[in-house]
This record gives sequence, structure tokens and C-alpha cells, in this order.
Amino acid sequence: MQLDRASVADGDELSAIAPSLRWLASRKEGEPLRFLRYAIEDPTSDSATALGRLVEPAAALAAETSETRALAMWGLIVDAIGKVGAADDSRLRSTLKAAFRLPPAPGPDAEWKATLEDRFRQLLAVPRVFGDPPPSTTAPMHKAWRHAVERLALLVGQRLARLALEGTEWQECVEIGKAVEKERSRVRSGAWPDRVPCPRAPSRGAQPVFVERMLVQVVMRRRTAASRFTERVVAACEDGVDGYDVQALTGWTNDLADIPVRAIWNCRLVAVPGTHPGDPVVARLRFREKLRRGQRYGFVSEATDDRLDQERKWINVDIDHHGVAPGETDRHGEPIAGLTIRIVFDDQCLPEACWWYAEQTDHERLRRPPAGDPHLLTVEAGFVQHTFVEPCHPREEYGIVFRWPEA
Repeated sequence: MQLDRASVADGDELSAIAPSLRWLASRKEGEPLRFLRYAIEDPTSDSATALGRLVEPAAALAAETSETRALAMWGLIVDAIGKVGAADDSRLRSTLKAAFRLPPAPGPDAEWKATLEDRFRQLLAVPRVFGDPPPSTTAPMHKAWRHAVERLALLVGQRLARLALEGTEWQECVEIGKAVEKERSRVRSGAWPDRVPCPRAPSRGAQPVFVERMLVQVVMRRRTAASRFTERVVAACEDGVDGYDVQALTGWTNDLADIPVRAIWNCRLVAVPGTHPGDPVVARLRFREKLRRGQRYGFVSEATDDRLDQERKWINVDIDHHGVAPGETDRHGEPIAGLTIRIVFDDQCLPEACWWYAEQTDHERLRRPPAGDPHLLTVEAGFVQHTFVEPCHPREEYGIVFRWPEA
């Protein structure tokens, strides 16, 4: 297809679209739809900075949800990919499918790998497209990618220009986006929501939710975590999910009023006795509605501990569900995805060192990292924070350790 660059968009627009597409394709920590949605939901996020000019036209769908607007942009991109090289160049089209993780991937598991380079390596298994015998390196894929992304930018710009004038084809784009995500779900055929990458398998009794965002804010009194305030945004991994279970490590009785957990927003507390004698009571945060598979839901709770003689050595998050999304913050350091832990220390009881840990035993996490280690955290004005950039996997623990000064 021959395109007149001037008829698609001006040079500035095209110079913005191509870098946005490159940025979107090079993410290793999640699917493109996820970053399109972040860019629409939070104009201050890194995603919005990189994709702003690309997603701006979706403002025409102001009455729709951010998910629908993201699906519209995703469907538009997918439709344009199908037109690149449609007549004579399957190399360009195959490279774009790998770059943007269109299902299915070549190979027995039909799943695309995390990095762009690894996805290009997967194309080595595609017969005849990149030569027969196939190349021994990914150089042909990178060459095809440079040409393909420019052609894709032209097609996307052309479609956006037409939608700006007519605006009657948005629903078609939404349906294309939905179809791609439905196919991705079919390929995975697992319990995870369509828009998240699948890590290791959860335990048999794992809670059927995937956490897209978890912000744990802890206020210390002396050396005790007096208050642990947790905001969560979850996605249901099956139909009918109606709540989330939390357990307090101290102060449990059979009296609901004595349970040191409070429902703060968009949920209510229900006490569930343990199955066997001696089992802790489970605090169930009941949702306002039953969720459908893939449906998102946000809620807030608080756990308290008034035993000020207790000394905490760490703040721990146990992943007893289907995992947590990769962490992402906006330009101001505010978390918009993944697991973030914030701790405010008592001015009279400051730690001499703090560090974060992931997937370690109790013994391992207590070892203080050497000077200069990236796990070490700086306490500033009695405050410390860490966002876990990588996904948090089921059946693992993540947190922040503090080393108290010797008495």
C-alpha cells in the first residue's frame, strides 16, 4: 500500500507516533493494552508521557470507560498491523506481530516472551519467512522492525486522521481489540485476567484474584507497626468473586469487634472462623458486588496493632493469590501499578538501615546487603518507600526489612 505522508498527518505527528509505537512494543513487563490504559487513566504516568500523542484521539470517547478507550486504540493498532505488508512482505507483518505480542506465538506454548529480542528469537522458528534455512541471528528481524514500525506509524496516523473527521469507526476498533484479547485468553486457557502476563502457578487454595495495584502504608509507633493501611485494585480470575481474605497476626478473638482489621472503603468486614480448632479467624472483606472474570475492583482496609512492646523486624506481603502486576510509578514517584510499601517511622525510633527483599527465606532477608547494593533504601525524614518493579509471584513473600540500633 502506497501512502501519501502529507495526507496522513503532518511531520510532527508522525515523528511522535513512531517513537510511541517503539516504546509500546519494547515493554517487557506487560501487554500493550495495559500501558494504553495507564496512559489514558493517569496523564502524569510514564505511559502517558510516552504514549500521549498516540492516545489523545481516544478523548473522543469521553463517555466510555478507560478500558473501552484503551481497547479502541489497541484495536486500531492491531488493524493497522494486519495491513502492513499484507500484499508482499510477510517479514514486516511477522515482526510486528512479535513486537506487539499478537497471539499466538510460534512454538509449542504459543506464548510470546518478555523482551523484544527474545520475541525476535522466537521468529527463528517460523519456516521460510526469514529465509530457508532460517538465519542464525535476529539481525533480519531488527532490520524488518525498523521499516515495519515506520509503515505502521503511517497507517495509524492515517486512521486517526480519518477518525478525527468522521468518528464513526471507533466501535469497529473496540471490537477488534476485544477479539485480540479474547484470543489471547483462549491461548492461555488459564485463570488469569486477559490483560496480565502469567507468571508461575498459584497454590491450590489461592484467592482467585490478580492484584493490579497494592499500596501498603504503614505507620510505626516505637518499633511496632501500629497501623497498616492497604489500598488494592484487583481483577477477578473467575466469575463470582465476592471478597478478599486478610489475616491479622495478632489480637484475634472470636468477637468481630475485637478483630484488628477495619473495612475502610468499598467493602465490609465479615469474620470467618477457622476450619479447625486453633485456626485463626479470617477477616473477609466482602465486596459490594460479585465480580465477573477479568472485572476490576478497588477497596481499602486497615490492620492495627496496639501492642507497643512488640518489635517488628520487617513489613511483609504474602502473595496468597494469583500475583501482583509489575510496578510502575508516575513522574512524581506516585505508584500507579504493582506493589508499593511505604513506612513512616516514629521520630523517636528510627532504624539504622532499611532494605527490600523478594522471594527470600526469613534467614536470608535478615542479612544486611553490602554498601552500594541496590536493595538498600534511604530513610528520609523518617519515611521510606519501595515499588517492586518486577511482578510479584504467587506463593512468595515481598517486603522491607529494618535494622534497629543496638540498645
